[in-house]
Amino acid sequence: MRTHRLELDDQNLREWEAVVLAASPEGIVLDRSAFYPGGGGQPPDEGVLIWQGVETRIAGVRKGEELELIPAEGDPIPVPGTTVRAALADERRSALMRTHSALHVLCGVVFRDFGALVTGGNMEPYTARMDFNLPQVPPGFKEAVENACNAEIAADRRIDIRVLPREEAFQIPDIIRTATNLVPESVREVRIVDIVGLDCQADGGTHVASTKQIGRIRVAKIENKGKGFRRVRLEVTD
Repeated sequence: MRTHRLELDDQNLREWEAVVLAASPEGIVLDRSAFYPGGGGQPPDEGVLIWQGVETRIAGVRKGEELELIPAEGDPIPVPGTTVRAALADERRSALMRTHSALHVLCGVVFRDFGALVTGGNMEPYTARMDFNLPQVPPGFKEAVENACNAEIAADRRIDIRVLPREEAFQIPDIIRTATNLVPESVREVRIVDIVGLDCQADGGTHVASTKQIGRIRVAKIENKGKGFRRVRLEVTD
């Protein structure tokens, strides 16, 4: 992949300059990009490219052999070699960072207090769901989880991100919090997101710097998704 992924180093970066390496109505490849391509339940970023007085809206991102920014239908396409000013949709990215970190708090609390692993998850700005292999739902589970999550948020726990060699990363206890290991064998360096003192796991998404920046969590609903599986729906509020 020719694109240097800036968001992996600086999750607060919102604007930068880049050079177009390839472009068509199906996708635009930049030499540098902070657009998160999606993954781990977090949807891709949106934003704009500004060049020569023209604006191209970016409606999504596609990750394959290249990191391709998907232009809005009908928008102008810059030719290769063009220098562009790129900007993320700030409110959307910030909301997704808060929401993704909220899910990690939820994951840490449910694993610590109930020993359940994650079987799936998804999110949109300020709303998300996470599925757990939880055979039984104890009385008061919804309230207990919400209260515990908000206590961890109020504790203002630091959220650290680092990249470790695969062998070193997998020596960390419980580094995989999903029921199935989703890190391919081909991945030799593992990105770790650590809510210090609560939750440490392999993850490629974007996050806030501390739990206090999340706001508050409201557990909206607990659903039964079949034998031994429970879905927790949450909302992130100020």
